[in-house]
Amino acid sequence: MPTDAAHPQSTDELFHALQENHRRPYGRTRTVTAEELVDAAERFDEPVPLIHALLELQEAYTYGSDPRKSPVVFARLLTLFDEQPDAFDERLRHQLFWRFKWVANALIALPEIPLTSLRQWLGEMRDRYEKAGLGLQPYYGQAYQLAAHVGEDTTLAYELWAARRRTPLSDCEACEIRERALHRADAGDDERALEIWAPVLAGKESCQEEPARSVSYALLPLVRTGRADRARELHLAGYRACRRNAGMAGEVGRHLEFCALTGNEGRGVELLAENRNLFDEVDSPLDLLHFLTGVEVLLSRVESLGHGELPVAGYAGRAWTVASLRAEVRERGDGLAARFDTRNGTTLHSGHRRERLDRAPLLDALELTLRSRGLDDLAEGASRTDAATGSGTAAAPTVPRTTEALPESVPELILRARELGELGHPDARACWARLRTLVAAPGYTHPDDPAVGPYVRLCADLLSDEANRAAERDEFAVAVELQEEAAGLYDDAGAPGDAALAHACALLAAAEIPAGTPSEDGPEGGSEGGEGKAMADALTEAHAGLVRLHEETPGLAPYIEGRLLRLRASALGLRLQASGDPEHVAPVLAEVERLEAFALRHSIDGQVSGAKLLRAGTYALSGDLPAAVTEADALRERLTEHGPAWHLPRVLGLRGRLRLGLRDAPAAYADLTEGLRLAAAWPADAVDTGRLHGDLAEACMHLGRPDEALTQLTRAAEAELRAEKRTDAFCAYSNAAQLCLDLGRIEDCIALLDSLLTEPDVVAGKVDDRLVAQLRLVRARALHAGDDLKAATAEFVTLAAESAGWEDDPGSHAMIAAETAMLLAESGEFERAGEAVGRALAAHALAPRYEQLSNCLRELARLQAQQEGPDGLDGALAHLATAGRIADEARAAGFEPVGRSLDSALAYEHGRVNAYVGQYDDALAALEKALALVGEPGPETGSAGEWAECVRLAGLVEGVYLERPAAALTRLDAAVDRLAALGHTDEREQLASLAAQLRDEA
Repeated sequence: MPTDAAHPQSTDELFHALQENHRRPYGRTRTVTAEELVDAAERFDEPVPLIHALLELQEAYTYGSDPRKSPVVFARLLTLFDEQPDAFDERLRHQLFWRFKWVANALIALPEIPLTSLRQWLGEMRDRYEKAGLGLQPYYGQAYQLAAHVGEDTTLAYELWAARRRTPLSDCEACEIRERALHRADAGDDERALEIWAPVLAGKESCQEEPARSVSYALLPLVRTGRADRARELHLAGYRACRRNAGMAGEVGRHLEFCALTGNEGRGVELLAENRNLFDEVDSPLDLLHFLTGVEVLLSRVESLGHGELPVAGYAGRAWTVASLRAEVRERGDGLAARFDTRNGTTLHSGHRRERLDRAPLLDALELTLRSRGLDDLAEGASRTDAATGSGTAAAPTVPRTTEALPESVPELILRARELGELGHPDARACWARLRTLVAAPGYTHPDDPAVGPYVRLCADLLSDEANRAAERDEFAVAVELQEEAAGLYDDAGAPGDAALAHACALLAAAEIPAGTPSEDGPEGGSEGGEGKAMADALTEAHAGLVRLHEETPGLAPYIEGRLLRLRASALGLRLQASGDPEHVAPVLAEVERLEAFALRHSIDGQVSGAKLLRAGTYALSGDLPAAVTEADALRERLTEHGPAWHLPRVLGLRGRLRLGLRDAPAAYADLTEGLRLAAAWPADAVDTGRLHGDLAEACMHLGRPDEALTQLTRAAEAELRAEKRTDAFCAYSNAAQLCLDLGRIEDCIALLDSLLTEPDVVAGKVDDRLVAQLRLVRARALHAGDDLKAATAEFVTLAAESAGWEDDPGSHAMIAAETAMLLAESGEFERAGEAVGRALAAHALAPRYEQLSNCLRELARLQAQQEGPDGLDGALAHLATAGRIADEARAAGFEPVGRSLDSALAYEHGRVNAYVGQYDDALAALEKALALVGEPGPETGSAGEWAECVRLAGLVEGVYLERPAAALTRLDAAVDRLAALGHTDEREQLASLAAQLRDEA
């Protein structure tokens, strides 16, 4: 598996390549590259480059779960040390002795290594440490780990280790805490174990492996001691740190076990799929044993719940069900445990394995994520033809009813379906679905009944129903094809009215195709174009076609004519929505009047309701919200008296949206909540509950209830998934993820997005790439907010590279590249940050993003000055100069920033940059300019915070660094008095605190 890395031609190139490889995640690529670099180092015939290359290779083997090769590499290092000790400086010598422990752990993980060899290696370690004058606490630590692994003399070995003083070569505090806690946990003392673990679980002690390892062990003790919420938090953060990592396969297995024992079997199956690589990539038998045991716990639980035939991810090369994979895993796991017990002469590993497999569930259900998926959801998704479909979040609080019992006989069922269809009744859908199944069954015989009509008419009915469903999913091209086919069959069946209606539906669906195509807008907003006009023109033509069709088809039944009139009015309503042209209002209202008069004359209550809904919507689109509310109120009264009752949720939804527009959030909340309650009286597909939940989320935000809004957003997404509107569902989930991020629920945000981004249709590229980019963008921001700078930067770099190809949306690329530059700078990679900001500026020239670019350049300047000091001043000032040019451009273009003034923010940053590099007089002058640009604060809160911050930094520079405390206090005291008089308490307290500090130091 050769890599693409160039072979180093000098030791400098070798060391650079080693540094680059060190930045890679552990895995095959890093390991293979490390092997190649050892080969390259050997060609230089110098010991030091070879030592560094061997150390890198051993680390790759150790953390890449390849314990068999780690001792071999270390043997070469030890030989080099014995032959050329002077080649090892103090740091390399420390590394060498530290890695005796790595070899001990690697040998423990290999059941083919005899126990005598393990003890011999510990003896070698002790002898080497004593000869070098090193403390023996690390040796006793390894002796305890061997005793714990074997299951003999554990207590004595623990006391010999734990009682000794730590040395520079001892494991880090976090790792030693883990071993102490596990000693208590193995003894059954969960409370004491968690008490010991506390500093690690709280993040106060950490290392490369911690707290991820400790978290995986602590999950079940936390649940057993009643701390389920804390276990949930740690599961989300801890799993993310170890997923797909072959070196932490055991930890993944414990997370799977946690899911299985807390009622999250569905999530466990999803996580198993995400970690399918571990079946083939884990070379450590001990890690594999722990992983497979966790997998078996999960699979056993899933099978016991009746889902043994559910497809799951397993070993490559064949398809697996829960039952078949469980059998395979059981055989392999039992075999591994037996090998370790045979080597050790005990039954410890088989016993521990059986203990894990025999554990009963700890909780019936613990909600781990915002998108908790049950096994029934997974089974439903697996049974569909398109493996990319499925359902998501927790169910809404109200469950839609099922359809009433269907007629047994086919003739009665057909007649019932048509009767309900003419009324627009929701139960018609179930009738058509049942008929579709019957007709598709082998041996179906169509009834010879004049009332039912010929078989070809039934086929047309089924096609028309399928077309209507496609249109509801915005699959307009599909709808057109199906309706035209249905129209032809209706003609063959001698039903010209139904044929005309099918042609009419096809006309309208064809006009909507431009709006139904996937959006090409960037992830941060839409791009303007001619789509609205094209849509309006298409709808104008469609309306003309509908009128002609209506006029040219005589003898229509009232229910068909009513639908044609409804389609005519809908076409003009959609045109108004697309164009926003006030001249398009009157034609809509005229068609609505025509529809309503006809429906009243023929007592078609459903079309009367449809007319009033269209009229209310037209008023809303024209900006007359009070008139729209009045119409909606009248319609609600009519529906209560005359029906149809299934229109009530839709009307309440409209009224709720109107009241949101009128800024009456409490009334909107009441309407939308009532709409959802009434929707539960009808089948799930009778009402657009996704829209109701989404609007209710908006009402919750206006009412200051963000957590409830988050719940409603996830329910909206779930409803859209049930309706097979996957784009709408992903948009709702994207909004939910962003709200999570805004609320500081970082791990919830990341877990939700991880679940979405591993959906089969996302992986297969079936979801709009810009929507997926938006999801990844929010995830990258969440990773950054969660202090995972490395992962966030990697994701931003990838997004920036991809968005560079968005020729239709350079503005989004400018924004993404700018954020990428800031993260690279935060990582200290200023050269790459400069390249990224250069790309952002090039895109900005095509689609200006004044505020984002200004913010980026100022942040780059701050970071470079802060991290590099005087050496970074020139680079920082260059960034500020570019930011100044952008501010000039923005001013000339009449741009108004959403946040701070670009000019005052720039002046402030000049002050901060100069302060970082010790140019205090220049810093103070810049801050004086910033204060002048901001202006004196008033009673409003807008500029008070910015003004106070400028005063604070000016006071700090003047009072501390320029050693002018009197002048600084005069400045601060005056600002404190002014802010107090204006009622800006928080800003006043900050400045008062600094003033008190200066007085204390005076």
